[in-house]
Amino acid sequence: MLIPVLLVIASGMAHAVWSLFTKKSLNKGVFLWMIMVVTTVLLLPAFLREMWQTPLTAGAYALLLLSAALQALYSWLLSRTYELGDLSQIYPIMRGTSTLLVPLIGVAFLRESLSAAGWLGIACMLGGFVALSGVGTRGSRLRELKPVLMALSVGLCTTCYVFVDKLNLSHISPLALLEVTNIGFVAGLTPLVLASSGQLRAEWQANRRTILLGAILNPGSYLLFLFAMQQAPMAHISPLRETGTIFATLLGVFVLKEQQGLRRIVCSVIIAFGIMLIGMWG
Repeated sequence: MLIPVLLVIASGMAHAVWSLFTKKSLNKGVFLWMIMVVTTVLLLPAFLREMWQTPLTAGAYALLLLSAALQALYSWLLSRTYELGDLSQIYPIMRGTSTLLVPLIGVAFLRESLSAAGWLGIACMLGGFVALSGVGTRGSRLRELKPVLMALSVGLCTTCYVFVDKLNLSHISPLALLEVTNIGFVAGLTPLVLASSGQLRAEWQANRRTILLGAILNPGSYLLFLFAMQQAPMAHISPLRETGTIFATLLGVFVLKEQQGLRRIVCSVIIAFGIMLIGMWG
């Protein structure tokens, strides 16, 4: 169980770092498209070779198309959410939504299980996520709910594609599935990029280094997670990916200088306790 746990924690760290790069970019949609298109092109030959050598059933192809469609929706929602909210506000909500729903789906439909400590850990994590969001605090306004609602939408979409991808892993390799998700991600942002093609050069000139690094971290984070799902039950390891919430909160507070730093760091400690419960006794 140690190896899949380490894989998931590394996945969460990588996800937090490229999310920081996205938040600092000029145009979030263009930046996300650029970091994904390179990997998509590089993985395409291996993906086509596997698809040619291993024909699938019609149902399996339908699941792959569903995964790509969910990724297209996810990419658009993600770019809009990063435009609207602070990293330390929206990231916990995006990740926390799937933390709640993915284990429930795993228990209900995949015959997986969680112990009492596991459920307590999830409760601690969700409590931390809600407090980090800042919703309901004094001085909050109705217009501030828009990034929160968008982040919730991203979380719901994440829940859906993780569940579908768990099923897809019984038909194709993690690397091939990663390419399916890459294709869907790029397709979802291509209309936005075409509408703002003049910003491609500006984005590259301003952020070429983080684009290249993000091109490794973005697909790499999910590939690590897919390998972990091959080795351990989804309900047990999926919440551990939310260690990225702690890293993202720290990056948002100390690198981006976002507000409510102490409050959000304390909440991260609560989340870490929940993660420990799930990882050790869940």
